[in-house]
Amino acid sequence: MHAGTAAGLTVRRARSEDGDALLAIDRATWSPLSSPAGEPSLGPFFNAGTTPQNVVVAELDGRPVGWAKMNHPTELPASGHVWHVTGLAVDPEFEGRGAGRALMHALIELARERGGRRMTLRVFATNERARRLYERLGFEVEGVLRGEFMVGRGEYVDDVFMAIDLTR
Repeated sequence: MHAGTAAGLTVRRARSEDGDALLAIDRATWSPLSSPAGEPSLGPFFNAGTTPQNVVVAELDGRPVGWAKMNHPTELPASGHVWHVTGLAVDPEFEGRGAGRALMHALIELARERGGRRMTLRVFATNERARRLYERLGFEVEGVLRGEFMVGRGEYVDDVFMAIDLTR
C-alpha cells in the first residue's frame, strides 16, 4: 500500500462484472469542469475503447471506490510503447484517502509490465488538484493547448498535456 492511502484500500485489475459499479462512479464524478466529453452514457462502462484489461479498480473494504484507465494514443505500431491515461475517477465520498494516487501508481506499473516507456495524459489547467497529483507522481508538462475546450457557460479552458518517462 502507498503512503497516505486508507487502511483497507486495494487496487486490482478490472473484471467485466465491475461495469455497473464503475459506471456509477463515472456518473457521480462527471462535470463539465472535469471532462470535455459529454455526460457519461447510461452504459455500458466497458466497450470497444474501454476494456477490462486496461482498467484498474480501487476498492475499500471490497467496495469499488474508483477506477483509472489507459489505452495507446494511436493504433500505430510506432507508438506502441506509449500509454495514455484516458480516465480517472474516485467516488466523491472517498476523495482524499489516497485512491487516486494508488490508481495512478497501478496504471504506471501496468504500463511498465506491458513494455511501456512513456505515459501521457491531458488535464484541464483549472483542475489544480489533479495536476498536483500528476506532478507528485513525476509527470511533467510538455505542452498547453490554450483555450482548447469550452466548458460550462462559455468558459474556455486550457488543456495541459503531461507525460512521464516510464524507464526511470
